[in-house]
Amino acid sequence: MIPKRDFGKTHLDALFTPEISDWRIDVSFVESYREQRQRFMIKRLQLQTKIMLIVGLTLMAYFFWVNNQPGEKILALKIGLLTEFFILICWFLCRTSLGRRYPHLILLSLCWSVTCAIQIDTALLLNYVEPFTNIWNLMFLTQATIVPVMWRIHLISQIGTTICYLTLYFFYHPQFKQPLNFYIEQGLYLFWTGLICVFSVYLYENLRKKEFRARQELEIAQQQSEKLILNILPRVIAEQLKQEHTTIADSFLEVTVLFADIVGFTELSSHTPPPQLVELLNTIFCLFDELAELHGVEKIKTIGDAYMAVAGLPNHRSDHAIAIANMALDMQKSVTQFNQEQNQSFRIRIGISTGPVVAGVIGLKKFAYDLWGDTVNTASRMESHGIAGTIQVCEATYHLLKEQYVLEKRGLIKVKGKGEMITYLLKGIKVEN
Repeated sequence: MIPKRDFGKTHLDALFTPEISDWRIDVSFVESYREQRQRFMIKRLQLQTKIMLIVGLTLMAYFFWVNNQPGEKILALKIGLLTEFFILICWFLCRTSLGRRYPHLILLSLCWSVTCAIQIDTALLLNYVEPFTNIWNLMFLTQATIVPVMWRIHLISQIGTTICYLTLYFFYHPQFKQPLNFYIEQGLYLFWTGLICVFSVYLYENLRKKEFRARQELEIAQQQSEKLILNILPRVIAEQLKQEHTTIADSFLEVTVLFADIVGFTELSSHTPPPQLVELLNTIFCLFDELAELHGVEKIKTIGDAYMAVAGLPNHRSDHAIAIANMALDMQKSVTQFNQEQNQSFRIRIGISTGPVVAGVIGLKKFAYDLWGDTVNTASRMESHGIAGTIQVCEATYHLLKEQYVLEKRGLIKVKGKGEMITYLLKGIKVEN
């Protein structure tokens, strides 16, 4: 979606900084860079105004001391105070919303408050129109050093100062006190100082753009990497792996584990093209993933057409069995709905077990968060020894669910590796009368 744009601000910025508008890159980057540059400019302009206030005070004190006549001292004081007043106005504007929106105008105002104001003041008060190129050079160097962005604005400030002086010269037609060669020399120094300042700002801002772009791309890459990691590992485990590259294995006294398997998927795979088969499986597992997110259940992995999830870890929750039961019932509903929409006849077999497990990440490559323990094996057996289209739970899970859910006793069944076990079939939630 293209963000709303402030056309008044954009047009004014484009007038002074067309290099931003000309970038062949996304609008979001242009906007974010402009905002960052404006914040940078405001901070630096506030610093520059403080420095110029101190410089002005020292120069004012010097001219007040060096002039012997009382009238000359008063004039020096007036010119100095007037210049300081203009700088204070610029400092105040930096702290307003107007200044934060148009920092380039503050940059121009600050430059001309020093260069042009002194020239105009001395012309009006003293009828003195000698060019103060030393002050101009000082101002241009200060701006280029402290606010090294928006080279066009620096160029405009220098041209504006020159135009201001030429206008005063046109009106006053002064008689210069120095030989012509002196002014040519000063003019050359001024020209090259200004040119070097503008060029250095241009180079610095290009570097800032590249750094900003690289930093933004790095942040995007980090976000994508973070998102990918969180799709593989729980957030808590991901944070642990970042801090310590060691084996992570935590014991949990009671969790509830779910295994689900699509009945008849092996037979279906023998006469269904692989791309279509994978697409069907992906659609079903995506539905399961959404249910896991909805019920706060942690998906562990998929193995072929089997789906494994757990509740109660890595963050403990007392209603882990309820969360898994609700998810299992919703999984049945989602498969039924899928069959209706896709004209399929899939059924799922679900097994649930409750008990202690060890969970963690092992190995050096292709990290995966996994569970170990008898509870996991039992949940797998509940699924593999279950009935198609039903949810089979062990006795431990039954005792946690019997008050709120309808469970049907299946009785003793022989479980591979476990012997005989009493199991129950989860039918649904009890309806209160």
